[in-house]
Amino acid sequence: MSPATSPPLDAAAVETTIERNGLSALGPEATALLRLLDDTFAAWGTAAGATAMTMPPLLPAADLARLDYYDNFPHQAILAAPLDLAERERSPFDAESGTFARQALEPAALGLPSAACYGVYLHHAGTRLPGNSLVTVVGRCFRKETEYESLRRLLGFHMREIIALGTREHAETHLSTFTEKISTFAEALELPLRREAATDPFYDRGGARLLLQQLSPVKHEFLYEDLAIASVNVHRNFFGERCDISLAESGEPVFTSCVAFGLERWLSALTRRHGSWQAATAAVAWARSAV
Repeated sequence: MSPATSPPLDAAAVETTIERNGLSALGPEATALLRLLDDTFAAWGTAAGATAMTMPPLLPAADLARLDYYDNFPHQAILAAPLDLAERERSPFDAESGTFARQALEPAALGLPSAACYGVYLHHAGTRLPGNSLVTVVGRCFRKETEYESLRRLLGFHMREIIALGTREHAETHLSTFTEKISTFAEALELPLRREAATDPFYDRGGARLLLQQLSPVKHEFLYEDLAIASVNVHRNFFGERCDISLAESGEPVFTSCVAFGLERWLSALTRRHGSWQAATAAVAWARSAV
């Protein structure tokens, strides 16, 4: 089958997922493929020496604010708050709107992260690393969008990341290594991807770092048709500075970079490309041996 053509998703593939308001339930075929993909990407990380970790599903809003998250991504931010029990009787759940009123909630001190790597930087805050390191995590991530579209764009989704912390050279080598892996894997899958520079503002919008980002893009996405399914990101020493993570030998803030895979987006691309869950799963199983 030529990679230039994309057969329509068949009815069986559609029936195994249920999506409502940006929240998707995966059927058994979709779940099996998601796990196969995640196992594949996780194995890339551990083979490179990454430590496997699990980050919490919620993060303190104050910590995310320290990373400029609410300045750079206010349009995506989602917060969580417990019920104010003293206000509950005066502000009960509104069945008609399906919501609690703001006054029924305590102050929102927790944030739902939009990327899995934030927890890694916060976990390492205040530490002195003995040398270069890699960490791999899979997390539930959340993004408020203007609209949701099946598995292509979700409110809640899975993201596998492989994160580098260390010297500038280590961070840059990490991205070049995994850029090649993604390209090789996509070729084996007969999944035509194009690599494009993106402009997600990890840095101050008006600062010197933004100018540096404009001169040298810090994020590249891998797109199938118009859908970004993976990205490689270099943050320079931004998170090293903000989280006070440094190398023990030099005392300098670490440089960081990450490789990210939106797993549900891979499901969408693969089933669109190959036509069914069975064909997509077979393609991934075969392509694993090519990387």
